[in-house]
Amino acid sequence: MSETNLDIILKQKDVSRADKIRLVLSMSLPAILAQLTSIAMQYIDAGMVGSMGADATASIGLVSSTTWLIGGSCIGLSAGFYVQIAQLIGGGRDQEAEDVLRQGLKAAVLLGILISALCLGIGGSLPRWLGGERGIWNDATAYFRIYCLGVPFVLLRQLSTGTMQSTGDMKTPSILSAVVCFLDVILNMLMIFPTRTVKLFGSGLEVMIPGAGLKVAGAALATTLSEVIISLAALYLVATRNKRISLRNKGSWKWRSSTIANAAKIGIPLSFDQIFMCSAYVAGTKIVASLGTVAVAANSLAITAESLCYMPGYGIGAAATAIIGQTIGAGRRDLTKSFSRVSVYLGMLLMGLTGILMYFGAPVVFSLLTSSAEVAALGTEVLRIELVAEPLYGASIGCAGVFRGAGDTLTPSIMGLVSMWCVRIVLALVLVPRMGLHGYWTAMALELCFRGLIFLVRLYRGRWMKKAMV
Repeated sequence: MSETNLDIILKQKDVSRADKIRLVLSMSLPAILAQLTSIAMQYIDAGMVGSMGADATASIGLVSSTTWLIGGSCIGLSAGFYVQIAQLIGGGRDQEAEDVLRQGLKAAVLLGILISALCLGIGGSLPRWLGGERGIWNDATAYFRIYCLGVPFVLLRQLSTGTMQSTGDMKTPSILSAVVCFLDVILNMLMIFPTRTVKLFGSGLEVMIPGAGLKVAGAALATTLSEVIISLAALYLVATRNKRISLRNKGSWKWRSSTIANAAKIGIPLSFDQIFMCSAYVAGTKIVASLGTVAVAANSLAITAESLCYMPGYGIGAAATAIIGQTIGAGRRDLTKSFSRVSVYLGMLLMGLTGILMYFGAPVVFSLLTSSAEVAALGTEVLRIELVAEPLYGASIGCAGVFRGAGDTLTPSIMGLVSMWCVRIVLALVLVPRMGLHGYWTAMALELCFRGLIFLVRLYRGRWMKKAMV
């Protein structure tokens, strides 16, 4: 098997701080680029749908927090397997890692079908439950139901790309993210808009672009088809082209109680964390929905715009999960401790910088996302309130990646639950009636600061380092 930079460092007795920073950055950069392309896809979706007006944007914004909830629960389910793979790889137990992947793939298919069926069942009632205006119910329902059809493929993609990252391969997932972004752009053009004629580069040359004219439903269909294609590609690559593991080798597809138990210990708390966190987003959406369609659209686009700021944090968090998983599997407690702090500090620094850039660039960003001047102005105002919290938000994201690599998911999940429901939602209920959408984003900023601080306290106490699962 080929050695990665992480494999080499694990064999060294002494590793300089500069080498640690270089490794974290080298592993984070592909993940950051993957986040960038994913966010670009969100911007493109928002921009294309936003060109159809505030109602179209609000119909997607209304159910977006629920789609995050579903996607978040999938992350927990897949992490239960790929965290074990990282720790097994770190300990040189590659064949066992392959068997864990086999069991994870079976679980992804079965659980994906179950989640998809449950979500399809509630799709018709969801917009009404969330308090959306009646005029956007049909589009919101259509978008949500189409998204639900792709849930099994979301799970397969997350497991496949998580496994690649766990083996030290951060580049392939980033390439796949770029490809899915490209696919989404092309399919959006074909699905959202009707057949039309456009002029190339302002010249007299005209080209007819075919289109289905499905509007909001077309955006959902484009995203889901992109997910299907890329998940199958990711599955093929991790199964046959990975440098550390391959499903072409002999192994067992049988369920193993120890693997399932470990997956449950890691994945169930993480899934519940995502469910409760995202259900808090749903509750927040319901609070915002009472302010009207313009507020819902501005809130949705502000969240999309802010995603550019936490791109570095999630990229570093993904790298931290792989690094910490392997250092724990290798029994290198010294590297586990130092790499955890380097990762978190870098995340805080980079997210602080992106927050500053977004503060000044917000008006330009919103002009690209919506044709409504009212929505753009409100979105810019509320986003700037929250940007002061970006460094501590980066701390919470980086710490979460570290804890996940160690298999420590229960206590951080409880901490996140308390932070979201007892700080953000309680403050939102108090501030929104008095301050409108500005109150909701003020509550968000205060909660993110609180969450970052309590996660840093847990990082420094170090108890999470005793949570190795394999």
